Amino acid sequence: MLELNSSISSNPLLSLSLCFFIPVLFIIIFSFLSNKSQSSPSKTPCPQSYPIIGNLVGLLRNRHRLHDWVTDMLSQTPSSTFQVRNFLDLSHGVCTANPANVDHFLHSNFQNYIKGSRFHDVLSELLGDGIFNVDAPLWTLQRKIASHEFKTNSLKHFISDTVASEISTRLIPFLSAASDGDNRVVDLQDVLQRFGFDNICHVAFGVNPACLVSDNMHQNTPSSDFAKAFDDAVEISSSRFLSPLPLLWKLKRFLNIGSEKRYKEAIEVISRYAMDIIRSKEQDQEGDQDLLSRFMFSSLSMEFQDEEHKRKFLRDIVISFILAGRDTTSTALTWFFWLISGHPRCASLIHAELSAVALAPAKEPRIFSYDELKKLHYLHAALSETMRLFPPLPINSRLTVDDDVLPDGTRVGKGWFADYSAYAMGRMERVWGEDCREFRPERWLDDDGAFQPSDQNRFPVFHCGPRICLGKEMAYLQMKSVAAAVMNEFDVVAVDGGATAEKMMNPPYTLALLLKMRGGLPVKLIRRRQLHMC
Repeated sequence: MLELNSSISSNPLLSLSLCFFIPVLFIIIFSFLSNKSQSSPSKTPCPQSYPIIGNLVGLLRNRHRLHDWVTDMLSQTPSSTFQVRNFLDLSHGVCTANPANVDHFLHSNFQNYIKGSRFHDVLSELLGDGIFNVDAPLWTLQRKIASHEFKTNSLKHFISDTVASEISTRLIPFLSAASDGDNRVVDLQDVLQRFGFDNICHVAFGVNPACLVSDNMHQNTPSSDFAKAFDDAVEISSSRFLSPLPLLWKLKRFLNIGSEKRYKEAIEVISRYAMDIIRSKEQDQEGDQDLLSRFMFSSLSMEFQDEEHKRKFLRDIVISFILAGRDTTSTALTWFFWLISGHPRCASLIHAELSAVALAPAKEPRIFSYDELKKLHYLHAALSETMRLFPPLPINSRLTVDDDVLPDGTRVGKGWFADYSAYAMGRMERVWGEDCREFRPERWLDDDGAFQPSDQNRFPVFHCGPRICLGKEMAYLQMKSVAAAVMNEFDVVAVDGGATAEKMMNPPYTLALLLKMRGGLPVKLIRRRQLHMC
């Protein structure tokens, strides 16, 4: 024993190795015993989990079909819930597609499930202390301000007018030019993303980056730089969230290398652009209708250290709304057109509905009024059915404050993450029936053909409880406006044939925060007036 101690003390390398090996050995033994204890049938299942590495192997194998892999595992568990164990047991959590558990997270035990450090660590540079990245009391204050503004008729009219103007002056002319070429193919996902970004920036800032204008697509302007920086920031934020080993991106951030260096540069561009607009509005003092102006000139019930602190607060909250509205509607619309292209019967029913409500003469292209849009029940159902199957935000997460037991009996520990999969829930037979994987808008209609909303816990696309999406009504307004205008003007033909039954079993999505379509949505646009003339 004395010889061993002497050897260790005289060999610093051996001493260092033992200092490293002993904690690792302890973690391995603890991980093995923990995993073994979870094998009891009375415990919540932890499928495809192994000692030490947890679910890492399954995650890497199924990275290309992550959401369907999660769906498969959830559908095989007794209560649509399973445990998640990360590499070296560095973190624990649960994932569920059980509506009762979702209600527990988002409503009945709301205070125990927060955004917490998991969100804030990843998005702090981009969103700062914005409404979607914080918890009480900062969240309560911002929610109160935003809720008041979103209820005003003036904001509703401003958003409605903005959407109508963008469609008539930008979107339809752009698509018309694309349809004039012989067999020209256009990436509709890219077009809708550009349109969505222009639209949300106009609503949030009162400034239009004009990303959809052909002449501006490849020019270097402050607005185009902002758009490019926002793309980079969202992409890198997604990779942070989905990293199996968060330590890697944190190390790159510390060393300021690779994607993290690019992320830092993108954040600087975003902040500079936002701050320049805020300062210009301070000088104008006009009180425009956009969200930034409304927040600036509303009676903010909080004190700021100085003007720069107030500007930072305004920057964070407005950037948060741009992130929330930037790609969510364009993502939903992309999947909608893919589904409609593969379901001609549904397309015919929408065209019939558009013809029925568009009785009054209108200039071409037709922009449907608010009252006309309210009558489009089948279109509303088709959009809801799209988001049931392809929710823009496929999985969401919370952090557990204290130990808890979920309604299905699952035990959740303090500090665990609690994920719920809207994507998987839309594919659960026990939630939506045997035809859950089919695109059937009729499930949303009553016997008279009127739209019937679903229980929010079965359809958590817009969240539920205290954090329910303030922009839900306006999101539907924008999606219906775009879908109606485009389908009234064109037949949208997906190059890949659209959503066939086979493709629905293995849908082409990317692994990112939002459920974007892999490879875009290449389509051909055929003017409907040409069809009527044939």
